[in-house]
Amino acid sequence: MPVSDAFHIYDTTLRDGAQQEGLNLSVHDKLAIARHLDDLGVGFIEGGWPGANPKDTEFFARAKKELVLKNATFVAFGATRRPNVKAADDVLLGALRDSGAPAVTLVAKAFDRHVDLALKTSLDENLEMIRDSVSHLIAEGQRVFLDAEHFFDGYRSNRAYALEVVRVAAEAGADVIALCDTNGGMLPDELSQVVHDVLTASSARLGIHCHNDTGCAVANSMAAVAAGATHVQGTLNGYGERTGNADLVTIIANLELKKHQLVLPKDSLREAFRISHAVAEVTNVSSSARQPYVGVSAFAHKAGLHASAIKVDPSLYQHEDPASVGNDMRMLVSDMAGRASIELKSQELGVDLGGDKELIGRIVDRVKEMESRGFTFEAADASFELLVHEEMIGKRPSFFTIDHWLTTVERSEDQSILTKAEVKVTAMGKQISCSGSGNGPVNAFDNALRTGLKALYPELEVLELTDYKVRILEGRLGTGAVTRVLVETSDGKGEWNTVGVHENVIAASAMALEDAVTFGLMRQGRKPE
Repeated sequence: MPVSDAFHIYDTTLRDGAQQEGLNLSVHDKLAIARHLDDLGVGFIEGGWPGANPKDTEFFARAKKELVLKNATFVAFGATRRPNVKAADDVLLGALRDSGAPAVTLVAKAFDRHVDLALKTSLDENLEMIRDSVSHLIAEGQRVFLDAEHFFDGYRSNRAYALEVVRVAAEAGADVIALCDTNGGMLPDELSQVVHDVLTASSARLGIHCHNDTGCAVANSMAAVAAGATHVQGTLNGYGERTGNADLVTIIANLELKKHQLVLPKDSLREAFRISHAVAEVTNVSSSARQPYVGVSAFAHKAGLHASAIKVDPSLYQHEDPASVGNDMRMLVSDMAGRASIELKSQELGVDLGGDKELIGRIVDRVKEMESRGFTFEAADASFELLVHEEMIGKRPSFFTIDHWLTTVERSEDQSILTKAEVKVTAMGKQISCSGSGNGPVNAFDNALRTGLKALYPELEVLELTDYKVRILEGRLGTGAVTRVLVETSDGKGEWNTVGVHENVIAASAMALEDAVTFGLMRQGRKPE
């Protein structure tokens, strides 16, 4: 059961969130996400519409057997009965009844125009459909919520009828009537006035369901709560149709950290970052780096002025402690970097510069000079750490030297593409010639380099190139365009990023790969030559 029935956090990621363009959830995905949502501690998880499509019907059947929820109540979603049919005889209501879900959310029309054009029935019959459906499911032992669809548009069109929808649903026994900003067109000041008016004119318990078409879904949800709503619907990470639904993670953090209203089990909010990103992995939709509270950039600092202040007190440029949502503060190294940025970033990477002003000054100057040539260290921590070590000891950490390389790409008569690389390296006083093939010049180069070095450094067996990005930078100061390459490498226990810049994309890639292998060997405990 939820933390307290006095206030509901209601998640609809598995139903409304799944309507996002490009987001396709299997039954297995939905079960995995439901477990994450339960770990976060939401009060209600809306699983989908059983009976309306085979996938949701299968999901509810498997959820009954496979899901044991610690915090959440499972909810089935569906519509009120069809016009001129008894609730007991309605097939889709029967599917809700048989779903095994202890709670059901029924969607009902609250906009008179929709009743006329979409349902093609009378306003009185729509009210009877609501009354009959709610009372029938309650009699069958299920808890019932009602989503008043297009409520705010309906309120503008015919206030009396929209209020009648709320009254009838409440009188029939619906626990909560959620007012839906289905088209997402409301603004916070207008919405809060409507919620206040409905609460004044009715004894119903109200909820809120907002879409983000004006960019105000979270603000509208917060305004509704301030006006008296005690049930908030949304999706994790703001997934949803068009511009998405209200982001539940942001709403929960705002309520707990800004309004000091506990809406999850104690300390559950500290799991928000982990769960937000775990769900993003399941959905295969990349998280926004700028997502409030849990984005990787939410507590990232770039300007030197900010870093100087943060060194004195992190709260000077942070509205909350990142740990409150399980996130971390990050320092970004760039041409904006000052001494404080470099010192804090080095500490973050585990390198103590000892307050050496001359050393820190050299690193600052070096970073700014390299960034002027196209390098970026914001997303290449490993290359930055190697640069810091170089300035500290007077030479670059090195296990090998690349003496010569050659890549070839050949298309044969059967149209197949063959890519090869030959690399000569010197390591431990020996010159090694090695070759490799791959699905492109960079992959071939990487394979050749590591194949040649593995005899001397068997640790390289676990290294794997996991991501590769290329960006063409426009000409600087009259020179031609240059290429920036970012490489992500993994040893199975963690990832690191390196950067290379050159007019030639293969040369830039070779630079980034050399850093990647060097840093990988340091991670494995090897001491540079």
